[in-house]
Amino acid sequence: MSKSKAEILTIGDEILYGQLLDTNSQWMSAELDKVGIKTIRKTTVSDSREDILTALKEAEARADIVLITGGLGPTNDDLTKPCLAEHFSCEIAMNEAALQEVSSLFKSKGLELTEVNKMQAALPVCCDMISNKLGSAPGMWFERNGKVFVSMPGVPHEMKKMMVDTVIPQLQQIFQTDIIFHKIVKTIGIGESWLAEMIRDWENSLPSHIKLAYLPSMGQVKLRLTAIGDNIDELITEVDELIESLRTYVGKYIYGYDNDQIEEVVGKMLFDQSKTIALAESCTGGYVSHKITRVAGSSEYYQGSVVPYHNSLKINILGVSEQTLLDHGAVSEQTVYEMANLVRKKFNADIGVATSGIAGPGGGSPDKPVGTVWIAYADGEQTITRKLQLWKDREINIQATAVALLNLIRISLSKSIEIKQ
Repeated sequence: MSKSKAEILTIGDEILYGQLLDTNSQWMSAELDKVGIKTIRKTTVSDSREDILTALKEAEARADIVLITGGLGPTNDDLTKPCLAEHFSCEIAMNEAALQEVSSLFKSKGLELTEVNKMQAALPVCCDMISNKLGSAPGMWFERNGKVFVSMPGVPHEMKKMMVDTVIPQLQQIFQTDIIFHKIVKTIGIGESWLAEMIRDWENSLPSHIKLAYLPSMGQVKLRLTAIGDNIDELITEVDELIESLRTYVGKYIYGYDNDQIEEVVGKMLFDQSKTIALAESCTGGYVSHKITRVAGSSEYYQGSVVPYHNSLKINILGVSEQTLLDHGAVSEQTVYEMANLVRKKFNADIGVATSGIAGPGGGSPDKPVGTVWIAYADGEQTITRKLQLWKDREINIQATAVALLNLIRISLSKSIEIKQ
């Protein structure tokens, strides 16, 4: 048995043209990861004989396992089968077992088996057929020089059935596989480069079988620890100990793990502290409220929100001082200060938060360029304001403001816990 490296080869012009999203390779690599098979490359090639043959040759040179999807249909532009036959130097002939399965499928659906569909049962003689329980195109399994090639349909549910029932179990019998364990630590409110600098010593001390990856996203950075070994319990214990050590470096920025979302964490904090919240959103247009209410059970702590986009609504609905708006403008610390306190009182909530800014792409000025945003948090004892200087993209600014505001709520609630203790 030998260690295994896999390459996923996706065939189809429709993917390269951007007409179809390739979800197959993502799912396949995740399934391989579960059984300790590392995917080293994903390649997409056109419906071209030359491109397919080149891709097959290159994949065979660098990988032990090559998993192929697409190009197995009955029409002339489906070239995977003839290219595989050419690559492995063998003829294509009618496979009786495949023909029986295809015939049974069409009969069960009350359809006539045409000559074109019948040819789907013609396979390279050097492959083993893989039954397709959900479609008419059989899969193909090739072996040469210790390498395995598997060709499957591009239809997702057909491919997944083959992978789960046949392909992965057979690969596990042939190849030695390690246990691969991933743990994701989610941080917020700190940039990737600053985070890397803060945990440099910790990162440099990681053992060789545990790797760290930085995965930045909107206002957040995920730290993915990947541990490889042969005992899952030992890997989990080792990673947990490393994360506990990591907290001494950047604990205040860590808000969750794996699939945790910031709105879920904030919601749990509100629920656990029996606090309610109300929002006044100007530049975010209700997006923060959407994030909060997408969490099941949010009615326990979410009182409601108002979107006073126009200044007259800030005055007439919330009660923001007209003089404040005249003196400082809607996008100002003074305005969000009032908005957060007023919405808290108006909705009889423990906490009020507010946003106001210039999302863009227009509307900026030398004093307040596009991307200038103010956010505020008020709980009756304190009011905290923050100025954000974001970008020129409207959608990005809305999302980044939402993340920053949710983090401000998280920080404020965390301090509330510390004070009580």
